[in-house]
Amino acid sequence: MADAYAAAGVNIAAAMRAKELMSAAVRSTHGPAVLAGMGAFGGCFDLGAAGVGKQPVLVASTDGVGTKTLVAAALGRYDTVGQDLVNHCVNDILVQGARPLFFLDYVAAAKLDVEQVAAIVGGVATACRAAGCALLGGETAEMPDVYAPGAFDLAGTIVGVVEREEMLPRPDVGPGDAVLALPSSGLHTNGYSLARQIAARSGYDARPAMLEGHSVGEALLAIHRCYLAEVATLRAAVPLKALAHITGGGVFDNLPRALPPGLGATIERGAWNIPPICTYLVAEGRLSENEAYHTFNMGLGMLAIVPAETVETALAAVPEARRVGNITADPGVRLV
Repeated sequence: MADAYAAAGVNIAAAMRAKELMSAAVRSTHGPAVLAGMGAFGGCFDLGAAGVGKQPVLVASTDGVGTKTLVAAALGRYDTVGQDLVNHCVNDILVQGARPLFFLDYVAAAKLDVEQVAAIVGGVATACRAAGCALLGGETAEMPDVYAPGAFDLAGTIVGVVEREEMLPRPDVGPGDAVLALPSSGLHTNGYSLARQIAARSGYDARPAMLEGHSVGEALLAIHRCYLAEVATLRAAVPLKALAHITGGGVFDNLPRALPPGLGATIERGAWNIPPICTYLVAEGRLSENEAYHTFNMGLGMLAIVPAETVETALAAVPEARRVGNITADPGVRLV
């Protein structure tokens, strides 16, 4: 039966070998709160051992890294996309004020490459350790006929916790509040279908001058930043009112998600540095400003809303942050 299954395209032995290779990395993320992890039918996490508070609210999110997987496959580099996945998910629940508790990953391909899977999950474990998050379990699936040969898919689910009274956004966001930006490390995990199309004109090995010695492929694989530490520092320094993780839809679609109905924001051109890869893609693709800011983060990785009178304190606490705009009484986001 096993031979027949392998002939049909599913190699159980390869899946077991992949799990053996990733087991040490996965277990390195475990602490006393993990009661059952890899190998169990379901992961078990002790909230008491995790030190949750008086009125804990669980916050969960599921996401993937999109077609960035195709860039990784083209370059034969798989150690970064796992970190992208975790960091993206951590940032998403961070917007609600939550800290991560545990993570589950899903890797699927037409045919499992055990070394590839181990590298991907190793990256997941690296990011989980950095975020103090347990990699509780996951799934590795071999599905011939569903995925094209050489392609793979990567997704994950994160669960975090926040005290109810500390949830974000706060209800007192209002006109005149300042918008601060924490810079992105590049495209992060959004806009890759367009980015790949544009990059195909020169190829991933091209090294245009504006990328300062990096190839297009290297710039596209820059790891999606995690803002957990920076937000914690900011929150300890000033009354943080809201956060917006700038992902698919860019600043135009994501910032309004953090605002009360009827409010908007102005974002000041030139108030921050745009990553070279974004500049390159906009120029090479001849993109309009509207399309660029809807598709890419354009350097605005995470936006934080704070009272205007606390800006100097905030910037002293997190020097890489920049004041990039203001909250307004007019709905929508405008570049000024």
